Amino acid sequence: MTAIDRVTAFVLGRRGKWVVLAVWVLILVVSAPLAGKLTGAQDNEASSWLPKDAESTQVVELSERFVPSDVLPAVVVYDRGGAAITGADRAKAAADARRFTTVRDEDGAKIVTKVQGPITSRDGQSLQTIVDIKVGEEGWEKLGPAVEDMRDIAQRDGGAAGLEAHVTGPGGYSGDFAQVFSGFDATLLYITAVIVVVILLITYRSPSLWAVPLICVFFSLTAAQALIYLLAEHAGLTVNGQSAFILIVLMFGAGTDYALLLIARYREELRRHADRHTAMAMALHRAGPAILASGTTVALSLLCLLIATLNSSKSMGPVMAIGIVVVLASMLTLLPALLVICGRWLFWPRLPHHGSPEPTERGAWARIGGAIARRPRITWVVTALVLGVMAIGMTGLKTEYLAQRDAFWGDKPDSEIGEEVLVKHFPAGAGAPVQVVASAGSAQPVTSALDSVPKISDVRQVGPPRDGLAYIEGTLDAPPDAREGFDAIEQARDAVHAVPGANAKVGGTTAVTLDINDAASRDQNVVIPLVLLVVLIILAALLRALVAPLILVATVVLSFAAALGVSALVFDHVFGFAGADPQFPLWAFVFLVALGTDYNIFLMTRVHEEAKQHGTRRGALIGLAATGAVITSAGTVLAGTFAALGSLPLVFVTELGFAVAFGVLLDTFIVRSVLVSALTMDVGRWMWWPSGLARVSEPVKPTRTPPA
Repeated sequence: MTAIDRVTAFVLGRRGKWVVLAVWVLILVVSAPLAGKLTGAQDNEASSWLPKDAESTQVVELSERFVPSDVLPAVVVYDRGGAAITGADRAKAAADARRFTTVRDEDGAKIVTKVQGPITSRDGQSLQTIVDIKVGEEGWEKLGPAVEDMRDIAQRDGGAAGLEAHVTGPGGYSGDFAQVFSGFDATLLYITAVIVVVILLITYRSPSLWAVPLICVFFSLTAAQALIYLLAEHAGLTVNGQSAFILIVLMFGAGTDYALLLIARYREELRRHADRHTAMAMALHRAGPAILASGTTVALSLLCLLIATLNSSKSMGPVMAIGIVVVLASMLTLLPALLVICGRWLFWPRLPHHGSPEPTERGAWARIGGAIARRPRITWVVTALVLGVMAIGMTGLKTEYLAQRDAFWGDKPDSEIGEEVLVKHFPAGAGAPVQVVASAGSAQPVTSALDSVPKISDVRQVGPPRDGLAYIEGTLDAPPDAREGFDAIEQARDAVHAVPGANAKVGGTTAVTLDINDAASRDQNVVIPLVLLVVLIILAALLRALVAPLILVATVVLSFAAALGVSALVFDHVFGFAGADPQFPLWAFVFLVALGTDYNIFLMTRVHEEAKQHGTRRGALIGLAATGAVITSAGTVLAGTFAALGSLPLVFVTELGFAVAFGVLLDTFIVRSVLVSALTMDVGRWMWWPSGLARVSEPVKPTRTPPA
């Protein structure tokens, strides 16, 4: 008896199903209070995403002796749209500077540590005030309201006189990001749930069946969020707003996929068995291994991110893997228990009566399979060529960097408007200094070396040396998150590293962004091959073959390339995005490959099962007819859940949602159902080499689907 059979025997027992339901209810009761605390445990600071050995990370740690590491500068900028600043304007800005010191967080604690300014621009047309905001461990969620309070102060009584004010800089942007993330997890949960409900209603055409998978997903999501919160609080797991949002859509999408596969097989077995317990036992026996293998593949693929150097990618791996494991456990225990408890009436009005014919035998996918079987080689060659042409668009994907001003879509946030005003009148890097830490005895030559770098000005040593170290700052005269700024940081590092014995290191906001970009490129080159290897090993173990896994992995890569190619064209020519985050290709790859392998497993395990009785080519027809509707329904659900990410007005999240949604639809409707089926029919029994099934003679190739 296999492990799944033992679980089945308990879950479907006379008392077991009620025990399973009681255990999950208890898990929900315990988890709910903890899950609600996950937002407070998030760490959204860019510097916390970096690997420990990054130069900018070392500067963050060393510079704590001189400047607080938990302080973000916000820049308040005033202007008159090209007119000269008046004395009344200076008086207002000075009064505002005093008011900024009174800004407090929601708990009444002081949050502003220092205010510099107002400073008049050289052209006399603008003012800027730099306000240092103490972030602290829980400051991210308090940053948004604090920045809004500053905007209220700065914009008060200015409009009548024509003076405009904006809050920008690292603090302004971070405040706008915090406002976007604040409370959106609940909104995204509702949007995703509605999408899943609508698709399930269309799929099942039942007013009640859709609720069972949704209940299971809700239970497992709450449990996963609670577990992730505990690991974040007590085990050092880094969780940010993006991974918390993606967890929701991933669990809804993947959980519903597993539910669709099990329910489809259960419905088949209900037509063959009078007793629903027996029917579910057979459904779990036959579909359970595929579901378990699918979830394992996704979880292990995500865990490959643990070797990433970026903490944002490294932490996303276990966060998502936890979600997959928990939802998988729910779909293999709670879902079958609920289905058996409720009985056949859940399928009303299309009840699967014992002895009734299976509709998939003569459905649309059976007819498509018959058409593919007539000319399988031409089908897969033409399909592969079309996908290859689509993949050409990858060459236009811009992933070098995504500036903060390009990170939002829709209405411009105030921080972006403020930056546009700021760069017209002040150095572009105002409020985000270049930071250098060096040995105290080399302070003067390091200062001179930094001052010699083009695009860096106002270089000065800040405070006396401490612990044998000197702290030096400079102002970047280039956009801090653009190529010009990155080049200046690289030149600064070359200059100060050349000072003998100084052991100088360059950090600051721009250096952090540069190091994130470099680490993202390294992670992409290391993680992607490992994910492919993991998928190949799992498929080989599941199908007991080598040829089929190699072919399937090749189709997965082609599908990913085609999806990314089309996405690049859409981002550039339809959405008008400036580019993509450096982490985008890796995240899109992991999701598309892992989830695309799900559909490979759904299809090929059924083909493998049928090939033992009917031969590979007939087995491919039966497998496509039986799973085609399930796979396309599952893909539609998963695509819909990831498309929900587009409701968040952030370019990175929207791009990831679009790429995964489009890639999943391409995978389910074309790659899995047409390309893989055609390849299987063309290669025939050699798909299973070197297993014994490869030596079984192939019967005459059919032109239509035989009865299952």
